Amino acid sequence: MWLRKFSAYNASMQENEVSRRSVLRGAATGAAVATAASYSRVLGANDRIQLGLIGAGVRGQGVMQDFVRTDKVEVRSVCDVWKERIDEAKQHGAPNAIAYSDHRKLLDEGKNLDAVYIATPDHWHSRIAIDSLNAGKDVYVEKPLTLKMEEGPDIVKAARVNNRICQVGMQQRSGKIYLQAKEEIIKTGKLGKITLARTWWHGNGYHLRKAPANLQQKPADLDWSRFLGPVKWRDYDPQQYYNFRAYLDFGGGQVTDLFTHWIDVVHMFMDQDNPISATSAGGVYNYKDGRTAPDTINVLLEYPAQWTATFEATLAPGITGAAVEMCGTEGRLNITRERYEFYPVMRGPVTPTVVRSPHDQTIDHVQNFLECMRTRKLPNGDVWIGHRSAQASHLGNIAYEQKRRLRFDPAREEILPL
Repeated sequence: MWLRKFSAYNASMQENEVSRRSVLRGAATGAAVATAASYSRVLGANDRIQLGLIGAGVRGQGVMQDFVRTDKVEVRSVCDVWKERIDEAKQHGAPNAIAYSDHRKLLDEGKNLDAVYIATPDHWHSRIAIDSLNAGKDVYVEKPLTLKMEEGPDIVKAARVNNRICQVGMQQRSGKIYLQAKEEIIKTGKLGKITLARTWWHGNGYHLRKAPANLQQKPADLDWSRFLGPVKWRDYDPQQYYNFRAYLDFGGGQVTDLFTHWIDVVHMFMDQDNPISATSAGGVYNYKDGRTAPDTINVLLEYPAQWTATFEATLAPGITGAAVEMCGTEGRLNITRERYEFYPVMRGPVTPTVVRSPHDQTIDHVQNFLECMRTRKLPNGDVWIGHRSAQASHLGNIAYEQKRRLRFDPAREEILPL
């Protein structure tokens, strides 16, 4: 309720579309600085940060290693519903970590933890993030921040009330190539009036993963009930465990997994995060394997500043690739995680300006989180930013499920009647 009242008030007062993020940034930063002395452990410049990992799958272990490589972090605890994952994590950078199968026990016993990294399936993000923030931990949580749109305000509130740093894993926000493109192309007006942001991500193999032989029967040390958590009971299913992204009970399919990254880039470039309508079409057209998330999807969002954003994705064989393309009256910008290309509007052949990325943006995003833990400044992928980009993706999925065009009030964060 507080967040909605704040949003409505700010929307009515800010005629020039200054985003609510900037207001929240100022207020929250001041509160964090004022209460720095109450921080669970005030970090010195040379202190090693004590980290807990919750969710030790492929992504969790990979980013955990990025934390360890900074030489500023010690992983003190690892939590997962499958003991094999915990053992792997201990071998890959957390040799002295205490093992847990329940995040609540990790938080209860981990009084000396400074932060937690959450890399569980999406249906656990909200509950674990709020529990961790209320326990006084700073949080790095993978995107999408939420499984459902209505979960976002409660996580934002938990971060703000507890004065915690909460970074959402939309690493493009810290990526040097994206920041450079914004400064050199977007902010200088080289694109003119931007009317369309095209995004696509085809052939992402993670949505086609097949459970290996050792998961066909439930391992004795895998807590299936704990994996389900808030989701209604069903018997053990190796595919729903191993390829959770293909099931809408556990995630939002390609839209929240992939489009959330790209629409966040668009929001960052445009300094706008307020879609007013959403339309989607797609379905399970090819992979009739029990999945509930579409294998082919198209999303169209409309923004009040007179531009649209699109997303298309298919798992059909033969097409791959992922990019964001900003289209304006004076040129277009095509950007991936590896490079960006600028094409000015002109007659005849065009030689684009090409800039390449120096390295994986996740490294920069982790570094930004650790820096903000010490300075208490809001991180590049702050929880409010994560909420708004997940919200845009959720609108696409809701439009798909309801088979209709949605009208949305971004100030009140409400779907409007037709």
